[in-house]
Amino acid sequence: MRKIISLLSEYRTVQLEAAQAAPTRIAETRQMFDWMDQSLSGIKPTDPLNRLEEVMVSADFTYAIQEFVQRKALPGYQQMTFEFEPLVKPDVLPNYLTVSRYQNRAGLDDLEYVGEKGQARAGYVSDATKRQYRVHRWEKQFDFSHEAMINDDIAYFENQAADMGRSARRTLEKFVSRFYTNATSRLLLTNAGAFYSTTGRLTTANISTARMAFGQRTDARGEPILADLNYVVYHRGLADTVATIQNSTLVPETGVFAQNVVRGTFMPIKDPYITGTAPNLPWYAFTNWTENNIIPFVLARRQGMPGPLILRKKSDIESVTSMLGAGAGLSPVMGDFHTRNIQMLVSDVWGTYIDATQGNIFDIRGAYYSSGTAP
Repeated sequence: MRKIISLLSEYRTVQLEAAQAAPTRIAETRQMFDWMDQSLSGIKPTDPLNRLEEVMVSADFTYAIQEFVQRKALPGYQQMTFEFEPLVKPDVLPNYLTVSRYQNRAGLDDLEYVGEKGQARAGYVSDATKRQYRVHRWEKQFDFSHEAMINDDIAYFENQAADMGRSARRTLEKFVSRFYTNATSRLLLTNAGAFYSTTGRLTTANISTARMAFGQRTDARGEPILADLNYVVYHRGLADTVATIQNSTLVPETGVFAQNVVRGTFMPIKDPYITGTAPNLPWYAFTNWTENNIIPFVLARRQGMPGPLILRKKSDIESVTSMLGAGAGLSPVMGDFHTRNIQMLVSDVWGTYIDATQGNIFDIRGAYYSSGTAP
């Protein structure tokens, strides 16, 4: 039996070392197994090994190996991600109050011919477009039992922390996706006419039409502006369609010998949160705000909160005695005094522009929408 206890002790020590557990925890583990070795059924270290033959049989040892040594949690499903960062302009707000941002969407007047002894007329400056937004808290509390964490050792806590981080990221991805998929934003683009929307499916011809629409955008004075189609955001069911368009030298939808002029002219971004039923799958096109200052969307964060925080409620348990002797420290993740539950909180702070008639579109000149309901 002492050989079995020694084997389990060494294996457990290797587990803790691989998990980079604290040295005190490894030492306590060794002491616990020594205590088991000396205390079970009154066996002393000098007793013969056959004293436990009637207590533990080979089947029991097999069960211990299966349940204790080989215990492993299988990883969860791999979730799709949405790399939205190129689509939004980041902003940092000092607090939770509403801030105002002013965007200059027009230049100055053209010069006018002035005849001999004539006087130049006064020009005017167009007012900047005012936009207001603020940030809000986004949080969720997660509880798990002390026993569950101890049973799966430190790996349970580490896995939970990683899952909480993924939960916060997934929530933010859905938030950004709704900037353009919400009904108000889509209606704004649809009502703006052919320069801002269509019903066509994702094809080279329709992408070319969208590029033409971007090329005809004007500022508040009607002057042409540098608005190019840089990103195509698509439903995940259109992955093969996008790959075909991006890799075909010739136009893939027709049998006519024609050059595929849109190949390589845009960056595709897959949004797993866009909904639709094939073949009517929507897609969107946006400008690159870093190149032309046409900002389709804004994502604001509070200063000092660049990402989510994972917080733990402070334990209200105080150690008095333990089996290792008075004054021995308890685990730092000891939870509630009554239930021992460990309470975690995931917290993040973000916000965006919201308008009753424009949805979340900060500047309509940087967006284009297709419902994908017609060829």
